[in-house]
Amino acid sequence: MPIHAPTRVLRRSLLSAMVAACGLLPLAQAQSYPTKPVKVIVSFPPGGVADVLARMVAAPLQDVLGQPVVVENRAGSGGNIGADAVAKSPADGYTLLMSSGGTVSVNPHIYPKMPFDPNKDIVPVASVARVAVFLVAKSNLPVNSAKEFVSYLKANPGRLSYGSPGNGSSPHLAGEMFKSMTGTFAVHVPYRGAAPALNDLLAGQIDFAFDPGIGLSHVRAGRLKLLAVGSPKRSPLFPDTPTLEEVGLKDFDADTYFGFYAPAGTPGPIVSRLNTEINKILNTPATRERIAGLGGEAAPMSPQQFAAKAAGDSKRFGALIRERKITGD
Repeated sequence: MPIHAPTRVLRRSLLSAMVAACGLLPLAQAQSYPTKPVKVIVSFPPGGVADVLARMVAAPLQDVLGQPVVVENRAGSGGNIGADAVAKSPADGYTLLMSSGGTVSVNPHIYPKMPFDPNKDIVPVASVARVAVFLVAKSNLPVNSAKEFVSYLKANPGRLSYGSPGNGSSPHLAGEMFKSMTGTFAVHVPYRGAAPALNDLLAGQIDFAFDPGIGLSHVRAGRLKLLAVGSPKRSPLFPDTPTLEEVGLKDFDADTYFGFYAPAGTPGPIVSRLNTEINKILNTPATRERIAGLGGEAAPMSPQQFAAKAAGDSKRFGALIRERKITGD
């Protein structure tokens, strides 16, 4: 039996209404979001930079969202364990990742088999901070400047060791970049996080490190020697300390960006709202001061800018990783 025109029109109208309703669904989700606690998985141990930044943002974020923001640490495999847990979570905005940029820009270069695809399974939500690394040495090392340190390394090849939060971390890459540019050799000792590496440096178990900011209080107290900054510009916290570029290491830049990510497929309006609220928090004087206290810099961006920065870092660090033949844990 032929379909009458009014019936066809009715069906088209119903179909159009369904399409429109589907298009409005993400917006409706964003307007009601969140209706329950939000979990932030930090892919590094407690006490490290990622953990400190996550908790720094979580407190004011839960005030504006009206729901608890719970921080949970899942460390291991250079951040892959925590990131994988987020990648496999429901894409509803209730599970977020806080990690270093290395999760997406470094790990694919050093792990032959990733448990997830950082370019497909997670999406950037908000950059939080540009974190510098500081070349620090144990207090009794007989050097007082970066130039003296390079000379000491050259005179003692393989006798010194340096620690990092793990293979492929920004402090590890900084160490390899430093060795490559100075033609020196020191033994790398990977730890499961920045805090345990710092503890062993303070105890004299290792000789130096590229610290991501958590050891600066020990520099002020005289328990560590600050020799140089591994950033393109000097730190306002230590304006008299030169950058490594200033002492002859051209274009030395080992900074990394820490931020929030979400499972791929998270509704755009939810990602946009989280980005807006986190950026507002980062623009408050209190948050900026706390990040500066770590030797870092608040770095609010759009998700698109954050993704572009990660892509650029992937190209830059990928070349270093291939040169130094760096592999994962």
